Amino acid sequence: MPKLPVTMDTKGRVRTSKAQRRVILAQFEHSGMSAAQFARQTGLKYSTLAAWVQRYRRTKRPERKSPVRLLEAVVAPTSLGSALPVRLSSGARLEISEVGQVPLVVALLRALEPSC
Repeated sequence: MPKLPVTMDTKGRVRTSKAQRRVILAQFEHSGMSAAQFARQTGLKYSTLAAWVQRYRRTKRPERKSPVRLLEAVVAPTSLGSALPVRLSSGARLEISEVGQVPLVVALLRALEPSC
């Protein structure tokens, strides 16, 4: 594969128009090569190509069916030993019984976010 026609600035960074990037990304998609192989053969820095691919894929994500809704959570003071129930819109339910469990619940909710 020949080197791609790209221009460089004084710091060695690749400067391309959006149209040129689209052509390069289309060539990459159809090449069947890994990003590292494609970058090596075309003369692009791998990090540049990886950033373009990531930006392209981020803009091509399917739209969410419903927008994210933020709800205020008001927690009344509770006595020691009681649990805080958390109910998701899907019907799933869990209880937090210790403050130390909060980071775990946050991680769980973030992991479930696409399916909620």
